[in-house]
Amino acid sequence: MTTVAILYPGHSAEDEFPALEKLVPEASFPVIHTWEGSTDHDVEALLTLGSRENLAPSAERARGLSPDAAMWACTSGSFVYGRDGCREQAGWVEKAAGVPSSSTSLAFAEAVHHLGLTRVAVAATYPEDVAAHFVRLLEAEGITVTALSAYDVPSGEDAGRLDAEWVLATTRAADLAGAQALLIPDTALHTVAVLPRLEETLGMPVLTANQVTAWHGLRLAGHPARAEGLGALFAG
Repeated sequence: MTTVAILYPGHSAEDEFPALEKLVPEASFPVIHTWEGSTDHDVEALLTLGSRENLAPSAERARGLSPDAAMWACTSGSFVYGRDGCREQAGWVEKAAGVPSSSTSLAFAEAVHHLGLTRVAVAATYPEDVAAHFVRLLEAEGITVTALSAYDVPSGEDAGRLDAEWVLATTRAADLAGAQALLIPDTALHTVAVLPRLEETLGMPVLTANQVTAWHGLRLAGHPARAEGLGALFAG
């Protein structure tokens, strides 16, 4: 069994990780909550959410589970730090957890590179000023963002209440001209159950936050990260 500790802020879509355990062979994703308050989609609030003072104690708790890797499962709470800040942040987690560690934002970049892609569209729950930080991080990683849709959802809790039909409608509305894949950030959004429908609808890879978080954590832990029902990323 490969164990990837999931450092998760708030209470929105953490049930995605037990669902992933049912789909990925020999994998466990125990969730450690890092934050009990509201997870507002506001830059200053997100900088606090992803601070060392907030993450390190949770990562130390994760160490007690003897995981094989640890992931800071928050896209916005990592990309607001920028590419270099994201890597530094992952280092805080790794030092405290004692195992290879990363974050959802870095996982998105790794997943795009793994699939051999360079051009992506983004459909984000966040306000545009927050989503712009994600675009900058991707571009710093050599990934061209062909289009950004920002839906101005106020918080992770609000995102967690959005249903599968909202996700599907958002996918269908995305501007995909020139894109090779669609990225849907926000670990507060439920997407795992509809991944096959999303890719079938678009005819291209779709990368979502909890999907890439699990995939990257497994790869850091030496797991092959292959499974059915989780889209092109888990196909090989």
